[in-house]
This record gives sequence, structure tokens and C-alpha cells, in this order.
Amino acid sequence: MSKTYLTKDRLEELKKELVDLKTHARKEIAERLKQAKELGDLSENSEFLSAREDQVLLENRINQLEKLVREAALIHKPKDNQIIKIGATIKVQKDHQFFVYTIVGPQDSNPDKGLISNESPLGKAFLGKKIDDTFKVQTPIGLVEYKIIKIE
Repeated sequence: MSKTYLTKDRLEELKKELVDLKTHARKEIAERLKQAKELGDLSENSEFLSAREDQVLLENRINQLEKLVREAALIHKPKDNQIIKIGATIKVQKDHQFFVYTIVGPQDSNPDKGLISNESPLGKAFLGKKIDDTFKVQTPIGLVEYKIIKIE
């Protein structure tokens, strides 16, 4: 079974969404199906077909969330600041600019906020590196060199 790395906040968001889908959303679709059945012939009933499609999408999302929650591994700040691991916040240098990133799982990823997925090419490249390591990463704009300045 593969792990899904999540922050505590993201795990709680997913659990709330799951509860909402299992209770409110399922009831809404059941009501739509009931009303559509009352219209008669189901083979040419667009309301019924639409509700059934929505039901399939809903059940797929519920299954996806259940799997995420079941396989969740909470991200904690690493106690060892010697090597970059999931949960670490790092300061890096690229050219003459400095950037701060936190390595998170794909569900928490938000590059605009400095949250980099451990599964992204950049996140993978950071993992296992130490302070003062310099390395190159292939990006959409070409080969980019980074230097690790700080690990928290």
C-alpha cells in the first residue's frame, strides 16, 4: 500500500469533504433520482440519466477520498535538519535569488505559496540533499542550478 503524505489540516479538510459527500450529497442525488423516476420512462429521461451520471461521479470521489484518508501519512517537521525530507522547509539559492520552499505531499502542493510536492521533479531533486549541496534540475525552462542554504 502506498502512502499519501498529507498535512494535518489537509487531512481534516478531506475528512470533512468525505462526510459531507456521504451525507448531504448522497441525499441530494437520491432525491433527484426519486423525482426523475416519477417522471416515467427512464430510458429517455434526461433528468434520470443526468442524476445517474452525477451519482457515479460522486461515488468515484467518495472512493478516492476514502483511499486518501486510509493511506494518509501525516507530515511532521523533521527533527533532523541535516538532510531534506518531507515536511522540511528549506531556503535555496537559484542564480542570485533566494527562495523558501516546504516539501509536502501532492495533495498539499501549492507552488505559489512555496509548497512543493515531494513527487514533483523539483521536490524529488531536493529530497536527500544537505546544506551547501549544489545540483542541477531539468525544468520546463531548461537546466537550473540550486544551492541548499538552510534546512528547517
